Amino acid sequence: MSGDRIYPEEIAGPFEAPPAAFADREGREIEVRSYPDDESGERAFEALVEMYTAFDPADRAQGIPPSRESDVRSWLETILGGDGYNVIAWDGEAVAGHATLVADGDAYELAIFVLQAYQGAGIGTRLMEALLGYGAEHGVEKVWLTVERWNRAAVGLYKKVGFETSDAESFELEMAARLVDG
Repeated sequence: MSGDRIYPEEIAGPFEAPPAAFADREGREIEVRSYPDDESGERAFEALVEMYTAFDPADRAQGIPPSRESDVRSWLETILGGDGYNVIAWDGEAVAGHATLVADGDAYELAIFVLQAYQGAGIGTRLMEALLGYGAEHGVEKVWLTVERWNRAAVGLYKKVGFETSDAESFELEMAARLVDG
């Protein structure tokens, strides 16, 4: 329940909203754009479906992303069609990663996914910063997420961009950040 969640007083960021272009650590030219944008439309949806159906089952957490294409499509329709915010990292015509803020009461839940071939190249950091910038630009005040405590790379990334642990009661950590003053 978001009403019981504790958020830091300090504002995380500032973060730059998309679009953003950069070379990742592998030298690939990556562009982060909001979804939907004027350029990609239906192509972006299909590219996301392609990324998620190629996603390694070992990197799925809490049942997401779903594994079957029909479930991926249904899940994407829900998160892309709601009151949230989405950004996509593009490597040319291919999706390298996707991050989303899903409305949850007076806050937003964050989820981020980077395709295995792109992990460890700095894309997750840039994707998250762009998403948080996009959210802040639209007045998103509070963001939370859960992460498996053994996922040190993800926990480190979240701390680096300003998330603080708000609940460590289970095998998952709950982390929270504040983007703008409420």
